[in-house]
Amino acid sequence: MPKLFEANTYKIYIKVFEELKLILSQKDKKKLFVGVGNVLKSDDGTGVYISRKIRERGSISSLTVETSIENYIGKINSLSPDILILIDCVDMKLPPGSFKLLTLTQIQDLTFNTHNISLRRLTEFFMMQVFILGIQPERIEFGENISYLVGTVANKIIKQINKQEVYHGCTISL
Repeated sequence: MPKLFEANTYKIYIKVFEELKLILSQKDKKKLFVGVGNVLKSDDGTGVYISRKIRERGSISSLTVETSIENYIGKINSLSPDILILIDCVDMKLPPGSFKLLTLTQIQDLTFNTHNISLRRLTEFFMMQVFILGIQPERIEFGENISYLVGTVANKIIKQINKQEVYHGCTISL
């Protein structure tokens, strides 16, 4: 049973990384990653952790909003990205460390932590294409440390976003 679970989880990770890679490959589209969450509630700070580690370059930028994303609606719209990716801790009823790239139609029944307004409702204020990179927490309790499992996944996501790019056969670290 564990091997089957691991194989299925691995397939989900590969699918999400491929979806993320597809978004990142759209060089002509401005992408804004927004880190959402409470850094004082363990894994809930994962979105903030990721957004702070993103290397801004070319068409990729990041913004850290923590728990007050509703206060950044104007700023996000003024940055006018073509694609907005909200990174947040999401209770998807999956094993801890699982993550998905969700569209608006996929988020209606999911629980988002520490927000004054649901992300689904919030996204109605944005004109651009919106995705939510949801990460299943292991724990949401007071404390500043992200769990090992969720932190490992977060670092893999950061690595994917910050990945080196190849131009005319030359590898360039960005």
